[in-house]
Amino acid sequence: MVPALLIPAILLSLARPVVAAGQRTQTQTSGQRPALDTDNLLVITVATSETEGFQRFIRTAKYFNYTVKVLGLGQEWKGGDVARTVGGGQKVRWLKSELEKHRDREDLVVMFVDSYDVIFAGPPVELLTKFLRFDHRVVFAAEGYLWPDQSLEDQYPTVDTGKQFLNSGGFIGYAATLNNIVQQWRFKDDDDDQLFYTQVYLKPTLREKYKMTLDHRSTIFQNLNGALDEVVLKFERGNSRVRNIAQDTLPVVIHGNGPTKLQLNYLGNYIPNAWTHDNGCGICEEDMLDLSQLQDEEYPHVTIGVFILKPTPFFLEFLQRLVIMDYPHDQLSLFIYNREVHHEKHIQQFWEEHGDDFYHVKVVGPEEDMTEGEARDMGLNHCRQDVDCDYYLSMDSDVALTHPQALRILIEHNRKVIAPIMSRHGKLWSNFWGAINAEGFYSRSEDYIDIVQLKRVGIWNVPYLSQVYLVKGDVLRAELRQRHVYTLGDQDPDMVFCKNVRSKGVFMFVSNMDDFGHLVATANYNTSHLHNDLWQIFTNPEDWRDKYIHENYSQIFEGDLVQQPCPDVYWFPVLSEEGCDHLVQELEHYGEWSGGRHQDARLNGGYENVPTVDIHMKQVGLEREWLKFLREYIAPVTEKLYPGYYTKAEAVMNFVVRYRPDEQPSLRPHHDSSTFTINIALNNKGADYEGGGCRFLRYNCTVDTPRKGWSLMHPGRLTHFHEGLPTTSGTRYIMVSFIDP
Repeated sequence: MVPALLIPAILLSLARPVVAAGQRTQTQTSGQRPALDTDNLLVITVATSETEGFQRFIRTAKYFNYTVKVLGLGQEWKGGDVARTVGGGQKVRWLKSELEKHRDREDLVVMFVDSYDVIFAGPPVELLTKFLRFDHRVVFAAEGYLWPDQSLEDQYPTVDTGKQFLNSGGFIGYAATLNNIVQQWRFKDDDDDQLFYTQVYLKPTLREKYKMTLDHRSTIFQNLNGALDEVVLKFERGNSRVRNIAQDTLPVVIHGNGPTKLQLNYLGNYIPNAWTHDNGCGICEEDMLDLSQLQDEEYPHVTIGVFILKPTPFFLEFLQRLVIMDYPHDQLSLFIYNREVHHEKHIQQFWEEHGDDFYHVKVVGPEEDMTEGEARDMGLNHCRQDVDCDYYLSMDSDVALTHPQALRILIEHNRKVIAPIMSRHGKLWSNFWGAINAEGFYSRSEDYIDIVQLKRVGIWNVPYLSQVYLVKGDVLRAELRQRHVYTLGDQDPDMVFCKNVRSKGVFMFVSNMDDFGHLVATANYNTSHLHNDLWQIFTNPEDWRDKYIHENYSQIFEGDLVQQPCPDVYWFPVLSEEGCDHLVQELEHYGEWSGGRHQDARLNGGYENVPTVDIHMKQVGLEREWLKFLREYIAPVTEKLYPGYYTKAEAVMNFVVRYRPDEQPSLRPHHDSSTFTINIALNNKGADYEGGGCRFLRYNCTVDTPRKGWSLMHPGRLTHFHEGLPTTSGTRYIMVSFIDP
């Protein structure tokens, strides 16, 4: 007996029309059977393994309460490679055996459909209603391509509209009639099922005997191959549906036949009501795992493959996020591949400080001279060969996975392959593609922008992902058990990986249900400085802000953090500790401090009236970035503190001053050549120096306890004549800008 899985369902009833005494319904008049109950509808499909495509098919069947019988689960497939050539006869043999049980059921309607590449889009009531309207005993799906024997084209009846040729991926009919058809099968398992049904249909005597027709207008069956330009998503009254705009029909069964599997995956993100504008994602919480009740030692073991392929901004922050990841570290192993000599010192420091924090750490450096694909295969194999490795997280160094629970969340979504959606700041560039073209390269899907911009939130089946993704260890030891998953000639490793995953029928999902983080831009990253990240305010503004702006900066606008130690002199936090340190260290590394003389070739005219020992931002190539800082972080404060004044945040003089008792300890009273001035303390009084401060003579007011990272802001001309008080020991650094000169 053929193994079968019967899925119980609570079925809807198809209401029979009310008929007055002595009257007949239309079907009774034409000699057809009266309308059937959905209790008399059986869906039969074939599947030898429970792939994700099969699980999707079952989910959509359950959604509409179809009764489905599955033939062949656990059996060996002997029907040939139907994705590439003829075959599929084994399906007919199994169906022949199953329908023999129903040979006398004149009232039973049976629909046979494929399962791996099929989804339901409508309910049984609609299906039966549409079937009855055909007024035939058997209805086959139709398509625009003739397969597998093109020489049969002239034998097909002509059609005025719609698709002409039979497709055996879906058909519906009365059980007794279908049984009579399939009992004629006398062929091998790897012979072609579609050719068999085609030959029956093309014989006029059999076509008339069995009252067979084709669904030319996709009323029931929508085959996507050759019809992609006819199919659109339709959202209406909280429902999502596929519409054939060429025929103005709403198909009940959607079949991703031939090379249209990815388009079916796209439609499956929405159909049936998987996502709607009204209700959002309707399936995202299904089949989830719950890690919250586990003890640390019970958590799945994860190998994180880290790949450093190019000089990467904010790389130390990347490594630190591995350390603070909210996941039991005894259940984390690291495989680190570093191709960049520039980052060797960072990896070494990380190893020394945190190597013992993880279950196991393996580092492969530039000296191995491996290709990217070879390195990625090595990382994948590191998990594959470890029977205790439950998941493999591949992550490139340009991934800022800022959500500390990201790994937990991805595991709980319980997908074979899933990635967090990450994009670059202010860009549509992300780590996934919503569609690919026939050559396997990028193609923008209709929903890509909405997904990246979070206008549509959910979990999405996509054809390509990169940079960061989670793979179940079981998948590496089953579907992806081949040694080379990333390498194929000189092709891009990520594209090879995704192609291999797709070829095994494994779905790749991306989630934007949480704010997981973002991608760091690495193009044109200059590593010639001591602290290269200082120059990243344009390219990676989010990361620059997080690293270099004071943690309390936002409170300037939300609370009463700003202080006013002197009339029209304001004091507020702006730079972080690290921002101050890096600025000082960068300038000391540059080292070309002015001598504090009046003659100054850096200035127009070559003369400085009130000289200081300083280095200009222009000298170290940081002026453009500093002016951006003034526009982004100083201008908003100015407009809050000086209402009615709108600054252009222009500044010619931007410089760090160094005060030392034996060099230049103080600065005589003066006005600044600015509308207003900022003066940021770059180090700590009491720890790094003694003395110092600023005195405003007109008001006899002194600020002598500057705070590191805090800025003074005051008018530059006329009213705020001021002086720099003597530094008595140590070295004091301040950052000064004369704004709107």
